[in-house]
Amino acid sequence: MTALARLIAGRIRLSGPMRLDEYMQLCLLHPEHGYYATRDPFGSAGDFITAPEISQMFGEMIGLALAQTWLDQGSPAPFTLAEIGPGRGTLMADILRAIRIVPGMAEAARVTLVEASPHLRRVQRERLGEATHLDQVAQLPEGPLFLIANEFFDALPIRQFQRRAQDWAERMVALTPEGDLHFALAPADEAIAATLPLVPEGTVIERCPEAAPIAAQIAGRIAGHGGCAIFIDYGNWRGQGDTLQALRRHQPEDPLASPGDADLTAHVDFAPLAAAAHGAGARVSRMGAQGAWLRHLGIEARAQRLAQAGDAGAMAALHRLTAPGEMGHLFKVLAIWARHAPVPPGFEPLDKDAHDA
Repeated sequence: MTALARLIAGRIRLSGPMRLDEYMQLCLLHPEHGYYATRDPFGSAGDFITAPEISQMFGEMIGLALAQTWLDQGSPAPFTLAEIGPGRGTLMADILRAIRIVPGMAEAARVTLVEASPHLRRVQRERLGEATHLDQVAQLPEGPLFLIANEFFDALPIRQFQRRAQDWAERMVALTPEGDLHFALAPADEAIAATLPLVPEGTVIERCPEAAPIAAQIAGRIAGHGGCAIFIDYGNWRGQGDTLQALRRHQPEDPLASPGDADLTAHVDFAPLAAAAHGAGARVSRMGAQGAWLRHLGIEARAQRLAQAGDAGAMAALHRLTAPGEMGHLFKVLAIWARHAPVPPGFEPLDKDAHDA
């Protein structure tokens, strides 16, 4: 049993079964034993590999998409170039390299990273040099905002609700008689249960309490001052089912097996993000597939040029990022942008207005 597992077990003995979102929060961000507080989980030596670690092409395409959007909105200067959950800083480094070809853009950018992990902040400073670190999205400055969130929302804590014959139950973390962690069901809060859809018995519905407020905060900045945000994550639109997963050393494991030593994630429901952003006054795109979006931006031509220049892994990276059986379909993209501004490259608006005609 890990040190964090013992701490969690002690809390459950004192206070009763623990909600899943509280369990995830402790596992990922406990200041002493939390997963992100104690390690660099990225790359082949870590527990998982994200798209920026696969190839520079991923960040380059995003950088060029942001650059076109910046130009389309009149090249505001200065502006905040932000990333939430920036990992090692690899994606931001690639974005910055890509936008340097656009006169004035890199000079106007104020690089801002929203990062909770002290360890990862140190890694990001080593990679990027001067950058502003924030603890939370609410601290983003007022002004034009161009933001990227790649595999951020999937790590936010979730709650799970399971439909029973006559009511809803919430999935909790409890203790067996032997003192081991296990999942148990408890009666769901009636106010939350009233918002859940009519589904067959046994169906699991997940809710992420933090996701929509974060999307609304970002959209509020953009609606008020201009800019755009691009969310990239694995998930779906109003998905159902138990999607909680743990990953350790690139292999799946029981989410209760090694608290603090494994990454915990869940599929993102993009529908509440879109609704929150729209409610905050921003335009929102339809959810699209990562592979199709990257191909629209020109990643195939970029891969061919890299291959011709001697990059032996370029075509394999292209396949991994865009193929339906790889990341191309599993990962989805959603854009938020200022009203009365052109649609960002590769996206289709969820709602039509006169500007799109």
